[in-house]
Amino acid sequence: MKIGLIKEGKNLPDKRAPFTPKQLSYLSEKYQGSLSFYVESSPFRCFSDEEYIQEGIEVVGDISFCDLLMGVKEVPASQLIPDKTYIFFSHTIKEQAQNRGLLQEILKKNITLIDYEVLKDENGNRTVAFGHWAGIVGAYNGLWAYGKKSGLFDLKRALDCFDKEELDQELLKVQLPPIKIVVTGTGRVGKGVEEILDQIGIRKVGPKELLLQYFDEPVFSKLSTEEYYRRKTDGGYDREEFYTFPDKYESHFLKFAEVSDILMAASYWDPKAPKLFDMEDISSDEFSISVIADITCDINGSIPTTVRTTSTLSPIYDIDRDTFQVLSAFGKQNSISVMAIDNLPTELPRNATEDFGNQLIGNFIPELLKEESRILDRATITKKGDLTIEFIYLKDYVTTTED
Repeated sequence: MKIGLIKEGKNLPDKRAPFTPKQLSYLSEKYQGSLSFYVESSPFRCFSDEEYIQEGIEVVGDISFCDLLMGVKEVPASQLIPDKTYIFFSHTIKEQAQNRGLLQEILKKNITLIDYEVLKDENGNRTVAFGHWAGIVGAYNGLWAYGKKSGLFDLKRALDCFDKEELDQELLKVQLPPIKIVVTGTGRVGKGVEEILDQIGIRKVGPKELLLQYFDEPVFSKLSTEEYYRRKTDGGYDREEFYTFPDKYESHFLKFAEVSDILMAASYWDPKAPKLFDMEDISSDEFSISVIADITCDINGSIPTTVRTTSTLSPIYDIDRDTFQVLSAFGKQNSISVMAIDNLPTELPRNATEDFGNQLIGNFIPELLKEESRILDRATITKKGDLTIEFIYLKDYVTTTED
């Protein structure tokens, strides 16, 4: 099997890759005779063409001879090669309107699409993800934004750091007053956020402590869904029921918004679940949050102030508390500053690529070598131009022409 690493085509191009040069060298040697690897030349990738060449990997201008094409972000519809097998994050399984055209083109071009997001083990756990690095960069960016907004400290942008080691040195500059930070999410992303907050010495407290106690130092609390969702009928909570029937629940998050200064949103959100708060709530004098790092980055999703994504070049916009209009970054002293970059790990691309590549080596490559793989079958959205049984629910999504 010939496997090609494609040049990222989205604008702005993502700097990540599925594998580092050393990882491809390792795979080429281990699976010699079964798998061969090629890299499409790219001026944007965090690892240069020369770094791959030095590891003995062939860099090519035309990748169309490969059997499997591996990328990271969505491939622009115009760049899709017909009759090929691709694997990348397609962002279509939630029926995202912005990628409907992409999935339509995939079907039209007779393409087989595997999606990293639905690569799961037999217990339903995801086996490959960038979530940890999204949490790390998202938390850093949240602190960067607070520093800019308050004028208390000035950090280098994460994307200007060569790697995590340099970012760690920047974090030494953080000097926070006795503020409260609320974090949603206990998975990979939430753990990445917590790693950064721990690193700068912010004390972790329980949700009740955050709500009820005064502190003379900065603190944070990490919330599970049980802390801010409750059943509509009786105020109770059942984890299995919530994830199966989230529409039976309502948000109880405002009590945290009344005491917190920064929100770092790192929890997966089901569109059927209630939003954490309503846009109208931010106009209340009791809504204390002034910086939101929305790492989940669902447009009009769990965080109503996330009305659009931001980019690595323009990472912040503000929301006016009274008019709910979008303002320029840090446009008013009392506005809410929102960070909603949708590809956060690309700001530390070398570290993120290495971690992701290790996950692929352990969990994806072995499945490729199997004659039959249930794991790959379940992660295949389209097969030779048709939706698979697992994803037949997307039929109306791809046949609809309007949002």
